[in-house]
Amino acid sequence: MKTLTLGAGAATLSRVGFGGMPLSTAGRPDPATAIRVIHAALDSGATLLDTADVYCLDNDDLGHNERLIARALEEWTGPRHTIFVGTKGGMDRPEGRWERRGDPDHLHAACRRSLQALGTDCIDLYQLHAPDPAVPFAESVGALRELRDAGLVRWVGLSNVTTARIREAQNIVPILTVQNRLNPFFREALSEGVVEYCAEQGLGFLAYSPVGGGRLNRKLPNHATVQAIAEDRDATPHQVALAWVRAQGPTVVPIPGSRTPDHARSAIASAALELAPEELAAITDASFSRD
Repeated sequence: MKTLTLGAGAATLSRVGFGGMPLSTAGRPDPATAIRVIHAALDSGATLLDTADVYCLDNDDLGHNERLIARALEEWTGPRHTIFVGTKGGMDRPEGRWERRGDPDHLHAACRRSLQALGTDCIDLYQLHAPDPAVPFAESVGALRELRDAGLVRWVGLSNVTTARIREAQNIVPILTVQNRLNPFFREALSEGVVEYCAEQGLGFLAYSPVGGGRLNRKLPNHATVQAIAEDRDATPHQVALAWVRAQGPTVVPIPGSRTPDHARSAIASAALELAPEELAAITDASFSRD
């Protein structure tokens, strides 16, 4: 498994991580299957597990995915010390809706719930899930600094942010990662310079929805360019898409999710696929319809 080390003293991450969200939102598998999926990702070499307190059905279900990951790690027979768990706070799920809650009081309470759900006294990586337009960004990031200074969080990250927000946050607390969307269908992280800035600063860029997300996942196998490369490389179209995402920057780590062990193994195996420059260019130049 190819790895990425982010700064002195930081963890070494696999170049493809695993996103836990599909295991806890609508259509989720039963808990036993979910545990097998996480174990399949770990056994395949993933050392980064991504989760969030709001990967659940609603506010009565907060922490569902974090508890799954804690149980999976407890039951896993591999080297637990090599696994880096990142979670997020700063959102809410009233009646199943996704709402931003970036006020310091909420973030402090959310972090403490996450500590309990994950069964730890210090979270490896705690990320602001998204800026809250109702709360000054500096106040939200300041709360993460307080959590780090209190020893409840080892590293701080951001999600769904611009380069301007990253710079603002860096003036408040050291930032380790940025988690934004990146896939062949949605490339704003490239066009807006976030991936490039992360590479310049040595920040991990955790690419969520790296194969499109939702119904777009199902469009990839029928995409002529991706399909041709997949057939030539004896790979799946999703592996090709993940390899393209990873190639967009030296600190890019795709975090695909899965609801089956086989799909988890296949996704993590994409770390071994290195596309040629002409293959990368063909995907970059191709049109990917979202319709």
